[in-house]
Amino acid sequence: MTDWLLPVLFAIFIWWFSTGVVILLDGLPHRTFRWSLVISSLLAVGALLGLARTASQTNPADAYCAFTCALLLWGWHELSFLTGWITGPRKWGHTEGCSRWRHALQAIQVILWHELWLLLSLSLLAALTWNQPNQTGLWTFAGLWVMRASAKINLFLGVRNLGLEFLPPHLAYLRHYFRKANMNGLFPVSVSLGTLVVAWLAYSALQGDLSHGEAIGRILLATMLAMGVLEHWMLVLPISPSALWRWALRHDDRSGNPADRTTPSPQPVGTATATGPAESGSASLRMEHDEKLLHARSA
Repeated sequence: MTDWLLPVLFAIFIWWFSTGVVILLDGLPHRTFRWSLVISSLLAVGALLGLARTASQTNPADAYCAFTCALLLWGWHELSFLTGWITGPRKWGHTEGCSRWRHALQAIQVILWHELWLLLSLSLLAALTWNQPNQTGLWTFAGLWVMRASAKINLFLGVRNLGLEFLPPHLAYLRHYFRKANMNGLFPVSVSLGTLVVAWLAYSALQGDLSHGEAIGRILLATMLAMGVLEHWMLVLPISPSALWRWALRHDDRSGNPADRTTPSPQPVGTATATGPAESGSASLRMEHDEKLLHARSA
């Protein structure tokens, strides 16, 4: 029993702690982002090297190493997104009054580069571990990507807890792509499929048909996916998702109403967005004032 309890506790701790570290770093002043990204980039390179080295090994230590390396690489992606370094070509709210399908297309545009980088990393991991016995790192990263993609779609379709307290001011425009609702039709499918995969991984690990290292790898992956299912439930249950990471949020200045913290975002010319008529009116007054000033100087 102890052999299986240790990887479960390890996976839960590293999921909780690594998430908190990313939140904490993202809550620091902007001048620290450069160093955070440099250090996390070096860790990501080290993680890729670690995944390449452990791919041919199936002992328990290499399963733990591959699992941790996959999380380090995932943490780099999360930090690069939350700091605003790699997001998408669209950096403002949705077009006012647009159709639901166009709204969805614009939601994809705000995260497009981030998603492409994730797919590139996933492809690189697949190449590094191709036909190798230790697939723990690859499937951990793939599982995180699937669960996070599911969470993003559920946020777009509508959930109870939007997690706006985790949004930094420079990403406040993302709230335009979240929808408040008790639940949506995809949510039961997401948690049901996730739970089935967790149960299958745990069952296969306990059957005794795998080596000890392979079984440890599956337990680590099952626990991580179970945390992903828990994160899904936190989207709809009457509890605050931030309760688990208050220690990471305490140095942040994102308390209060996220709508009040929105920073001005670049707006496409001729497009009415969710920023409202007040901003567009003030922009028109500024343009008129600049034109008058220009004519006065010419005279």
